[in-house]
Amino acid sequence: MSRRCRLYLITPPEVADIAAFSRQLDQALDGGDVASLQIRLKSRDGVPAPDSHILELGRHVIARAQDRGVAVLINDRPDLAVELGADGVHIGQTDMPYARARKLVGENAIVGVTCHDSRHLGMEAGEAGADYVAFGAFYPTDTKDPATTAEPDLLRWWQEMMELPCVAIGGITTVNARPLVEAGADFLAVSAGVWRHEKGAAEAVRAFNALFDELAS
Repeated sequence: MSRRCRLYLITPPEVADIAAFSRQLDQALDGGDVASLQIRLKSRDGVPAPDSHILELGRHVIARAQDRGVAVLINDRPDLAVELGADGVHIGQTDMPYARARKLVGENAIVGVTCHDSRHLGMEAGEAGADYVAFGAFYPTDTKDPATTAEPDLLRWWQEMMELPCVAIGGITTVNARPLVEAGADFLAVSAGVWRHEKGAAEAVRAFNALFDELAS
């Protein structure tokens, strides 16, 4: 396998202490390669944090991530992505049409699209111009109640048929990640699997990267 998977971090759904999370993020990024960070402050049942809190977190962490070469995306909110100077936005199927999100963030920004377990939605997003598609949930997750579950064969099919990068999401940890990388995920989107790792965020990032290196060799 010549392709190397990369890590796509997602913030915890709630960040009460922004200064403490900023330090935890620094530790995670010290652990190794991270491609991107999605700021997603939303309860399990889908209620977003106030805009003021999202903006405050963004102002604390976006520059420190970008300084390390990490692209920062805002979940659902292209308007806040523009205001914060983030690198792009991630949108779900019920958030807004891709075309509207693209118009808001501009041609040079990243726009990723949730496609659940659907090949059809993935192809539609690709044809529309998305920069990546996200499939899942592959495993049970405490972050949200997923609308769908996906199987690794979907990633395998996508890699055989499409060039557009795909992201695997949903309950991914250092323990269960291997089948998804082997199936062809270009990125693994991980939240609790890093922030709640028993040995800390930096060790989780190191472990993910060790797996990616092993399977890319």
